[in-house]
Amino acid sequence: MATCFVCGKGRVTGTNVSHANNKSKREVLPNLQRTRIVIGKGTRREYVCTRCLRSGLVKKAV
Repeated sequence: MATCFVCGKGRVTGTNVSHANNKSKREVLPNLQRTRIVIGKGTRREYVCTRCLRSGLVKKAV
């Protein structure tokens, strides 16, 4: 599983708990998009979470 290039956000594990208090493992995946971003003078394709895209932490390549 990939992580965000900017903030490092990745998958998080936890448990589902039913009404009968049965527990099972689960994982929550971040919303990662593979986008072309500007790094220095060049462009690269990296995985970036949508939170970083919306907040303007990443400059997208045209």
